[in-house]
Amino acid sequence: MIFQFVNSKNIFESYETKFTKFEQREQSYKDSIASLQNENSDLKLFNLEYNDDALSYFDDKGYNSLELIPFIKDELYKLNNYKGDDHPIVPYVSMTDGKMLINNVRLLNHKWIIANFSDGKHWGELFITYELIEGNELKFKLVEYFLYPIN
Repeated sequence: MIFQFVNSKNIFESYETKFTKFEQREQSYKDSIASLQNENSDLKLFNLEYNDDALSYFDDKGYNSLELIPFIKDELYKLNNYKGDDHPIVPYVSMTDGKMLINNVRLLNHKWIIANFSDGKHWGELFITYELIEGNELKFKLVEYFLYPIN
């Protein structure tokens, strides 16, 4: 009987230790999930897709925002197809054999865009305003820009 009691007690303590470790791990996972949810919420700020006021602006003008957002991005990316050295929006000429190209675009709201560009070695960022003109024509205006120095 004593043997069974000691053996059962050891098994019980072993399970209790494992259970405590699982509880700690679960809490750690919950904390990680909460942190990622907060980070995701922060990323939704300054993003047209989650800006109800900016989307309403387009809806009030009769545009379908689900179609408009990809259209605006595509029109900006189309500017990468240029001849010569001068990009239509990027104010820097490539200092390599490549061309300056817009890589990433984020629509902040119904008027502003941020984008980055690179020629493969040099890169920078742009602040662009845009205006939708009747007939789905876009007018881009470069407001601010900079090129990162090479270390």
